[in-house]
Amino acid sequence: MPINIQIITSDKRSFMPLLLLADEGESYIDEYLHRGELFALYDDGLKAVCVVTDEGDGLLELQNIAVDAAYQQRGYGRAMVKHIFAHYTGRGKTMLVGTGDSPPHIAFYESCGFVFSHRMKDYILERYGIIFENGVQLRDKIYLKKELGD
Repeated sequence: MPINIQIITSDKRSFMPLLLLADEGESYIDEYLHRGELFALYDDGLKAVCVVTDEGDGLLELQNIAVDAAYQQRGYGRAMVKHIFAHYTGRGKTMLVGTGDSPPHIAFYESCGFVFSHRMKDYILERYGIIFENGVQLRDKIYLKKELGD
């Protein structure tokens, strides 16, 4: 059975356990979940989700992308990013994504065609508190962007 990606329009909160892999708390996810488009990737069961919001003036933001921990490093995240680029081409000008200053996450987005946009100094530290990932304390939020075609 091939990969199937669907837009979820109801009962979005039922995907919270997977969304929490990419964001630190339900209250933060609730800030964008209700106004964003939720995509779910299925391949013999749910494997990944992402949420994209329309920030106006042609700017879209990839707010959350999460792959079930048992299925990471298998191309599902990349397949999801490729799908949303195709879905939003012609519907927006720029896709933005913000992530903690974690080298593996930044490298993933860069490998998907994103380039550095800007940095929000101490955002992670002030909003979420002390978080360590792969032995490194996250402090800043790094924004990357990719221009969408027509």
